[in-house]
Amino acid sequence: MPSAGLGRGLATPLLVINFCLYLIAACLAGWALNRNFDAGIGQGEGAVGNNVTQGFFLPVTLIACMVGLASCLAGIHHMRLFRSESLAAAAATSLIAWLLVLLAMGLACKQIHTGGNRPNRLKVVEAFIIILALFELLYLLSLHLGFGRAGHNHGTGAGTGAGIGMAGHAHNHHTDYGHHTDMKIPVGHVQNPAHPGY
Repeated sequence: MPSAGLGRGLATPLLVINFCLYLIAACLAGWALNRNFDAGIGQGEGAVGNNVTQGFFLPVTLIACMVGLASCLAGIHHMRLFRSESLAAAAATSLIAWLLVLLAMGLACKQIHTGGNRPNRLKVVEAFIIILALFELLYLLSLHLGFGRAGHNHGTGAGTGAGIGMAGHAHNHHTDYGHHTDMKIPVGHVQNPAHPGY
């Protein structure tokens, strides 16, 4: 179907882009969190960010990136099978990832507004989170766009085949009568000796 091909063609590049953005953002957020941990025990080069970064932004960003990577893996599985069963898992994980990214985006905006010691790596994480809020939504919409007609036809095709087979069986059903000269008795029917006419 044209809509299935269009949706699949949109979902595949978005899936690749999201996977790369999630992976890079997770690595950079992990670097910043590790640096802040080292600064807390008196090691390393000092903490980065502000009071929003350590306690809120970096943990939520790492969780959102991990769930986002899980949604990408579920999406890859769905692109391979492209069935309603795989769509349910891909759409559910994508929806959860998008909501977590929205939360991380709000914290990123607050972090940008607050300011503080924000190196370039941390600014890249903020930018990627904001971009992912849009890209994850587009990917979620493309999943449903690409499976609208394909899933419907897949389900009705199997049901139609079974229905035709059953209808044909019911339509062609007939009783095989034995060849008798006096009366026609269905095959397998046993006469009652007391009433031979029945």
